[in-house]
Amino acid sequence: MPQTETDLDPQMPIEDNPGEEGEHIALVATAADHAQRLDKVLSAHIPSVSRSFLTQLVNQEAVKIGGVTVTKAAQKVRVGDCIDVHMRPTQQAMAFTAQDVPLDVLFEDEHIAIINKPAGLVVHPGAGNWSATLLNGLLHRYANAVTLPRGGIVHRLDKDTSGLMVVARSRTAFDALVKQLAARDVSRVYLAIAQGDWRRINGDLPTNDPVTLNQAIGRDVRNRLRMGVVAPDNVYGKPARTDVFGLDACVVGGVATSLLRCKLHTGRTHQIRVHLSALGYPLVGDGIYGGKPIDGLARQALHAHELGLVHPNNGQTMHWSCPPPPDLQHALTTLGLNYNKSLFHPTD
Repeated sequence: MPQTETDLDPQMPIEDNPGEEGEHIALVATAADHAQRLDKVLSAHIPSVSRSFLTQLVNQEAVKIGGVTVTKAAQKVRVGDCIDVHMRPTQQAMAFTAQDVPLDVLFEDEHIAIINKPAGLVVHPGAGNWSATLLNGLLHRYANAVTLPRGGIVHRLDKDTSGLMVVARSRTAFDALVKQLAARDVSRVYLAIAQGDWRRINGDLPTNDPVTLNQAIGRDVRNRLRMGVVAPDNVYGKPARTDVFGLDACVVGGVATSLLRCKLHTGRTHQIRVHLSALGYPLVGDGIYGGKPIDGLARQALHAHELGLVHPNNGQTMHWSCPPPPDLQHALTTLGLNYNKSLFHPTD
């Protein structure tokens, strides 16, 4: 599943590395194993690791029967079969290791770190992205990160969204930040470039008057990679609110685009992207939700611009902001949108 600007669920389990690379386990199928699935037989003979881990080894061609590589965990075993298991780390097991991933750290102390995440960096390992993630970089930079849930990650940004994130560096900070996020006390403001002329909604820009988008969001049943606006009574939908302030709009070559300031009050998966698309203003470059690329922008035009929170140790109210990266700056110039208007802070 794609990485998102959602608040995280409780800590996910992490599979330990069951052995050194190159270690082999040889076994012979007994009468009790006859006609049983291979993954079930392996689990019975190697109880020190999970069945899902052993299934991963089969899928990665690390198991042989009679010297022949097996590729299906459901294959039936016969009594007397000689089975060789190469107990190498799977991609999932190697995902939670330290790697020297460059991190742009704007602030850090013993309790928190503020990261300016570049577009293209995955926050947490997952299918198709098992290495070189933000988590790998945190484990490399901070020795105690391995003792924290998810290495201290308390919320995410989509892979192709740039900008500010807070990361916990202590367990007390982790717990406090999770509570702040749950109570919606962390201020998160994004800059977005959307297709369409926002002046049709707000008139003159910039404006102090937000457009409040509060449709519930749930999984798109037709496309599991997408989220969508759902009916309020949909049991799978979650309440979501985004306040959108129009900053600037321009029409260049017959193409209308707008620079928007989006304040999150909840952190649902793809929330800003879904809300704006449902309104008819998809983000530039966001092919999943109907946005079209403009001038080579290869990702959705979304940047986590501002972040505010109460320091979990000293209680100080803190605030950070960072300008859009060069690709968005270039897009703004090409589209005739004035980034200086992003410094306009409407009444939230």
